[in-house]
Amino acid sequence: MRLDIGFVLFTVYASVVFGLPDEAASNFQYRHVQRRSSNFFQDLKLTLASLIDRDARRLTRRHSSLHKRGVATGPGKQCIAKQHTLGPPTSPADGGGSGIVTVIGSKTTTVTATRTTTKKAPTPTSTSTSGSNYKQVFDAAGDDFFDSWTFWSDGDPTNGVVDYTTQEEAQSNKLIEINSDGHAIMRVETTPEVTGFRKGVRIHSRSSFNGGLWLADVVHMPVGCATWPAFWTHGPGWPNAGEIDILEGVNENSFNQAALHTASGCTLPADFGATGVSATGPNCAALETGNSGCGIRSVESNTYGAGFNENGGGVYAMLWDESAVSIWFFPRGSIPKDVSSSSPQPASWGKPAARWPADTCDPYQFNKDHITIFNTALCGDWAGTSWNASPNGGGPSCAAKTGVATCQEYVQKNGAAFAEAYWQVKNVKIFQK
Repeated sequence: MRLDIGFVLFTVYASVVFGLPDEAASNFQYRHVQRRSSNFFQDLKLTLASLIDRDARRLTRRHSSLHKRGVATGPGKQCIAKQHTLGPPTSPADGGGSGIVTVIGSKTTTVTATRTTTKKAPTPTSTSTSGSNYKQVFDAAGDDFFDSWTFWSDGDPTNGVVDYTTQEEAQSNKLIEINSDGHAIMRVETTPEVTGFRKGVRIHSRSSFNGGLWLADVVHMPVGCATWPAFWTHGPGWPNAGEIDILEGVNENSFNQAALHTASGCTLPADFGATGVSATGPNCAALETGNSGCGIRSVESNTYGAGFNENGGGVYAMLWDESAVSIWFFPRGSIPKDVSSSSPQPASWGKPAARWPADTCDPYQFNKDHITIFNTALCGDWAGTSWNASPNGGGPSCAAKTGVATCQEYVQKNGAAFAEAYWQVKNVKIFQK
């Protein structure tokens, strides 16, 4: 009896874990019956129960479909003509997550991208917040901050002079760390001179979302000539699933320029209900505007760049719901208590800095399955082509200020200039109703 029970358990285990078809399992049984060993199956009986339980649980967590986001999934942004007089012709990059991506707020439960990662995706949790209708479903903070992200290490789709690194490479080159305050640091390489591209960091959230409220507490952002930092979201098959640029700019700009990049049909009305000003025109369709999309520029000088850093940064909030896509900025010292306590109440925040109403751009029609991204591009299709242009806050161009003819030459020969080209992020939180 001991022998028969052990053999049955072994057969079940082989079928579950290795996925043997019935015929194969039968042949397997026949072969092994001929050479049964009572000692073997006695040991097997004692261990298989725990193995089956463990691996059965593992199987339930396997992800079943492949989902590739990258240059090959849609029109290459780098091939789109630039209209830099109007705004960014190209987003920080068309690309998607690597590793496991969990979709929240959709009938789709999970998708798996093509590139691998050394860490598992944290299981999204839903935490109610007192006094708020929102539940927290994503929290990247502290020592575990980077566990919520994968590292993009492919080429820069925006034609920049940046070499995005893996997490291991970023760590070995001291481009990332969690500082003594528990904040995530993401740097650009400062080696005095490089012959090719300068190393940098681009991270993608492991989870993707359909609607929700994003809160990012940023203490310091990359600044300086040749830099193109961005905090943004986008979906697969760019631009059909949309892109929302929450915090973005180039070179020595003083004012943040938020933007939508969508498929055809989304527009920004004349009265869009925000404190910012239209920066690129009403058409949000990326392929019809040289990828300028429909940008809205903030009017406060502490929303971007040097002014942002001098004030210790602040919190950017993006709300994607049925009524609109809206963006607020709360500078350090003026962050609402409901934001600080993770009990967000957007209805109390007043007019946003940027807003795209649903009347002319349905948020759920033009945006889907968005991952969240931090990156710092160098030069490329916006910062590079704006090398001879004045920043949006006025003043000399980077060409005039540095005396260097091209953005690429500046990047390659002036590593010390990128000492301030780093992100310092306290946390990123995402909520849903």
